[in-house]
Amino acid sequence: VSKHQAESMPGLLLGDAFPNFEADTTIGKLKLYDFLGDSWGILFSHPRDYTPVCTTELGQAAELSPEFTKRNVKMIALSIDSLEEHYSWSKDILAYNNDETVSEIPFPIIADDRRELAVELGMLDPEEKDQSGMPLTARCVTPKLILNICHHSETQDNLFLFFKKPGDCVMVPPAIPEDEARSLFPAGVYTKELPSGKRYLRYIPQP
Repeated sequence: VSKHQAESMPGLLLGDAFPNFEADTTIGKLKLYDFLGDSWGILFSHPRDYTPVCTTELGQAAELSPEFTKRNVKMIALSIDSLEEHYSWSKDILAYNNDETVSEIPFPIIADDRRELAVELGMLDPEEKDQSGMPLTARCVTPKLILNICHHSETQDNLFLFFKKPGDCVMVPPAIPEDEARSLFPAGVYTKELPSGKRYLRYIPQP
């Protein structure tokens, strides 16, 4: 995090007591400490529903949830959209996993369409904004705060590409129009069909 970002982003420091916030989620209203009980907790923060990296991240988290449960860790996600959007997006996440035996995501997703909780927790990156000029939530992995990992979306995409093996698939960023994607990647662009009908999970063979 740059000096400018550190000075601009309010929120928690390592060792701070994590706020016992109350929030609307896909499993109803909850208070964080009541939800966690005596478990460890990990909070995933995501900048928007219906984005390829967030969808695949939460899909993998859902698939790995039994391993977190074995380790007495509860997961909860936050995204800056409404509950209605979260319910619809959840179907896409499950479709990404191609597991018809699972009917719901095994952890709640917090609705934060006003970005109030993201501001309180210091998850806002002042240099990353959406088309309307509203700040996006930084991707942060977080009672005391003992670990906080924040990075730009471009950093994550580059890390994914770095660790991919030749022959694997990588994602096409949503900002690239379909006509341009076909021109840029003549080997072909595969679009996964999702329940929402949105065409944002697009793949190409690793270039």
